[in-house]
Amino acid sequence: MSISFRQRISSLAAGAALVCGLLAMPGTGSAAHNVVAYNAQVQPGTVVISARQRSLFLVLGDGAAIRYPVAVPKAGKEWSGYAHIDGKYVNPDWVPPAVVKQDHPELPNFIHGGSPHNPMGVRALTLDRNQAAIHGTTAKMRASVGTAASYGCIRMLNEDVVDLYERVSVGTTVVMTP
Repeated sequence: MSISFRQRISSLAAGAALVCGLLAMPGTGSAAHNVVAYNAQVQPGTVVISARQRSLFLVLGDGAAIRYPVAVPKAGKEWSGYAHIDGKYVNPDWVPPAVVKQDHPELPNFIHGGSPHNPMGVRALTLDRNQAAIHGTTAKMRASVGTAASYGCIRMLNEDVVDLYERVSVGTTVVMTP
């Protein structure tokens, strides 16, 4: 029996609702090491982003995942479905997409990687869809994590994106659920 794309997304969203009881790994204060119960119908190594929960889950298998808090796309910029990581970058440069530049003409046309003003933070995992990425953030924008604030990207704390960067590879499947 074949299930539709919408049924798979609904199933993944339901699996995300089963998350319970954070279990921080000893010796760490980072949210990047919160292992949670997680039952989803995806392969271990898959990244599942729950827009509703403002969380990114790296599926470990055996009913567990690492949960990271994230900022998700704001109203009108949301997306759902499947993507794949198509690039991994350390201290990426940033050129504001046209839609961002239109809303914020005061932004420079280019910000060097490693700059404290670079909204990509210390790592970026680009996705094969519409200039979207999973990336870090600036110190000023840290408070946006846990909200709907981006233009389509998934924004993480720098320490968390470094952890995720080390755990995934180009080609990793990413699923965004509403």
